[in-house]
Amino acid sequence: MNPGLSARLARHAIEFDAQRLSPAVIRATQRAILDGIGVMMAASGDSPDVRPFLELVRAQPCSPQATVLGFNIRAGTLQAALVNGALAHALDYEDAFDRVPLHPNASLLPAALATAEIRACTGREFLAAVALGCDLVCRLGLSLRRPLEAGGWYPPPILGAFGATLAAARLAGLDARGLCDAWSLLLAQNSCPGEIKFSAGSTLRAVREAFPAHAAVLAVQLAARGVRGFEAPLEGKAGFYALFAGGEYDAAALFDGLGTRFTIEELSFKPWPCCRGTHAYIEAAQILRRAGFQAEDIESIVCVGGMIQRMLAEPPTRKRRPRTPIDAKFSIPFAVALALTEPEVTLASFNSAALEDARLLDLAAKCEFQLGEDQEFSHAACGEIALRLRDGRTLRHRVPHALGEPTRPLSDSALRTKFIDCVSRAANPVAAARASRFVERVLNLEHESDAAAALCSIAAAPAAAGPDQKDF
Repeated sequence: MNPGLSARLARHAIEFDAQRLSPAVIRATQRAILDGIGVMMAASGDSPDVRPFLELVRAQPCSPQATVLGFNIRAGTLQAALVNGALAHALDYEDAFDRVPLHPNASLLPAALATAEIRACTGREFLAAVALGCDLVCRLGLSLRRPLEAGGWYPPPILGAFGATLAAARLAGLDARGLCDAWSLLLAQNSCPGEIKFSAGSTLRAVREAFPAHAAVLAVQLAARGVRGFEAPLEGKAGFYALFAGGEYDAAALFDGLGTRFTIEELSFKPWPCCRGTHAYIEAAQILRRAGFQAEDIESIVCVGGMIQRMLAEPPTRKRRPRTPIDAKFSIPFAVALALTEPEVTLASFNSAALEDARLLDLAAKCEFQLGEDQEFSHAACGEIALRLRDGRTLRHRVPHALGEPTRPLSDSALRTKFIDCVSRAANPVAAARASRFVERVLNLEHESDAAAALCSIAAAPAAAGPDQKDF
């Protein structure tokens, strides 16, 4: 292989010794896996947007090779990756990388799980695949010197697919040449248009990770069967960087500290089930509520933020009255209205009834967005709210870094509580006692001899006492 950028990254990804993972990286990766599985399980019961994917898989005869989480069924490897991918972002509750921003594990975990079920690996090897894949996604995002949005693309699924392919390739036993082949095969499939942000009635934003997860597994399976790709799928004359970023990138961001510093340690875990860009505003609104006013006392709401947050507030008419739950999760006005009225913003907050709640809509209509000039607003987890009350008072609060990011992390206890709540909402709910035992197993995954058997055991759990399997 030519000693180019793609080849160097591929060799690192395949040849990295899992025994080199530090305890901190292992812990961070285990937390990401636990959180991701819980969120997928919750979506199986709470998101009707995933139903067409499940129906499609059920209609296709296939060998039962891999687990579809939450539904407790077995499907083909490609089919399981597709449905689990649809589940991964359906509730917008998974981990995030605030600096770019991205969801680096949303398509990665479904692809890795599906692959590990057909080629057994240890827990430590699974952890290495996830940590390496996540690291690549974040580094790709950091390396861009022209944003993908400039070309009309939507970055998270596009970038995430490369990490998903890396993880699946490593678990499938490909060599470095095979990983470059798989990245090439991915490049022939990988796309997500920016129109996903602008069509108010579309639910594609919820299920978007189905496509990169499926594409990653397909690319790896074809590469394993000898389909040759490109020598330079990333940096080539018409490779990834040329096609998606006009060739404008900084390779230093890809290699600085590679193998010694893992960005999975920098992830944020969500306390609220909506776009990470809304979190600072939810937190600010909850803090301002302590001043002791009622929703009807509010005359106007000004939300200040950067360009990332601006996407969540414009166009104002649509964002003040979202039409779908996933659109509501990407709306600062709606999230702020919830935070100013509800005791807490939970998975139950974004339902069809809330979209028609006059009190929420009235508050959302009072919300305006202003572009802030401070550099602090350049990342996704910063925001400021100014409330003007009818008694003449103005209340203001800024959150520089919303709860859940590395300097203000969710504790293991909080992640455990979130996981137990999530799996209780699955299509086949899991009882709290069994969920707690699973948490301990995941947080000690490095000691498991069969990662897939351990991680998919949650899908075999008996239903908790209560209602039968949920229907959409």
